Amino acid sequence: MNPGYSEGGDDGLAMRIVQSGGHGAKKVLNRAVESRAVINSKLPFASSNDGSAARDREHQTLHHVLKACKLSLDSKTAIQTHARIITRGYGAYPSLLASLLSVYRRCDCVNLGRQLLDHIFSCASGISFLNIVIESLMRNGECDIAKRVFRKTPNPDVVTWNTVIGGCVRNERFREALALFQKLLGSNLEPDGFTFSSVITACARLGALHNAQRVHCLMMKKRIELNFILSAALIDMYSKCGRIQAAREIFSTVQHSDVSVWNAMINGMAIHGLALDAIIIFSNMESDNVLPDSITFVALLKACGHCNLVEEGRKYFDLMRSWYSIEPEIEHYGAMVDLLGRAGLLEEAYAVIKSMPVEPDVVVWRALLSACRTHRNPQLAEVAIANISRPRSGDYVLLSNTYCSIKKWDSAERVREMMKKQRVRKNQGKSWLELEGVIHQFRADDHTHPEIKSIYRVLEALNQRTKSEGFMPVTQWVLMDVSEEEKEGNLNCHSEKLALAYGILKTSPGTEIRISKNLRICHDCHCWITIVSRLLNRVIIVRDRIRFHHFEGGMCSCGDYW
Repeated sequence: MNPGYSEGGDDGLAMRIVQSGGHGAKKVLNRAVESRAVINSKLPFASSNDGSAARDREHQTLHHVLKACKLSLDSKTAIQTHARIITRGYGAYPSLLASLLSVYRRCDCVNLGRQLLDHIFSCASGISFLNIVIESLMRNGECDIAKRVFRKTPNPDVVTWNTVIGGCVRNERFREALALFQKLLGSNLEPDGFTFSSVITACARLGALHNAQRVHCLMMKKRIELNFILSAALIDMYSKCGRIQAAREIFSTVQHSDVSVWNAMINGMAIHGLALDAIIIFSNMESDNVLPDSITFVALLKACGHCNLVEEGRKYFDLMRSWYSIEPEIEHYGAMVDLLGRAGLLEEAYAVIKSMPVEPDVVVWRALLSACRTHRNPQLAEVAIANISRPRSGDYVLLSNTYCSIKKWDSAERVREMMKKQRVRKNQGKSWLELEGVIHQFRADDHTHPEIKSIYRVLEALNQRTKSEGFMPVTQWVLMDVSEEEKEGNLNCHSEKLALAYGILKTSPGTEIRISKNLRICHDCHCWITIVSRLLNRVIIVRDRIRFHHFEGGMCSCGDYW
């Protein structure tokens, strides 16, 4: 018997795992516990006399097995592997225990998960152990379990808080990250630079300006030292919160020695459609002898794409290879396809794809598909979607909209039927805005907000006013071959319209309204908001999935090119 494994200790846990697991695994596991043998002889496992390298391989093998169990929802093998982990002496390895928790959660093994959680706390050798468990769970996408471990952790330190806040950001739970940060501020611990890095990212992704400004003020108050990571994060945050001038001011005051700071500013200009400013910053970067990297050129190509600077885009694509010896990666090819596609140069965009030295990924084909929708080319759209191995709802919608734009209703209907058959649901649009630090979210045709009746009254009044000004709903891309009135009804309740109506309801005349959206803004909403900005004399800033749209006086900063 190996030292340290008594019948009432880890072997006892292994037996309890067997008893609460499937009956078929019981005999196999009994033999494993008794003999310390490997359950599955096909997998290489180290003996007790093997060195650390063999143990590392064994540890990695267990991780791979658990990952496979999670993907295939194989609870039986997970239970067997759990017993093996205990009997092979890995019962106190936090990352393995976290992987097991993840598998049990996915396989709906509630009792086993509960027992394992108790075991984790009983064998925790200190706060570092639990921090690793939380980190591993977050990396596995198990945010809820990680937060449960966090809540049960006695005396969490700042690393614990940073792990759970950063994990929420990594799992795109930005509002939860901000709520946890608020709780940290109420504790007896002080946030550090790592804390602020995560929270700044959360504010950036939400476009939450009020929270962003508060976090920035707190950083200065606590005298957090600005390294290049935090400098770049602040520039990115203000850019994504719609305050490009604030981003410029920070850029002008921080050190420029690291390329990431320049990249953040160039990318900020790109998403605001300020391509010429992005090019000037790049020239200044060259003058300061800071070498660009591959990210720099992605941002530059994106900037050119947003402003129809085709020749400039071609120049930078060639420059990165000829002058800086940076080989184009798939992101650069994707940006070039997007640039050419937006400009209507679909055949050239397709030629770029065919000339790629690497296999085009789904992003590249989606860029072409989107351009086909804009320029009404169903033949090339069919080629694009045929090369997307697992089309998502948005891909089918783009293809269907391409058919709708040329009134090929039968083809559009076939796409919709295919979506139904494959149980593909359309990705629902959602928009949100921040008012006094609170984020209000809306979905298309939403009726869940507590003030929804007032919101729809404001929206109806806006629709009447825009119609009286000559606005005609843009119905050409509505999926159905139905009457124009029905199409108009589908467009009237888009999430950004509801968010704007709520912003108008809750703010005083003349106040700027900032809205974020998870999808690309549709043509109808773009035209409608343009008119609303003139009628109400309001600045309305919309950040969609691609870029910013700054509406003012009946015009948009994108110049109707997006």
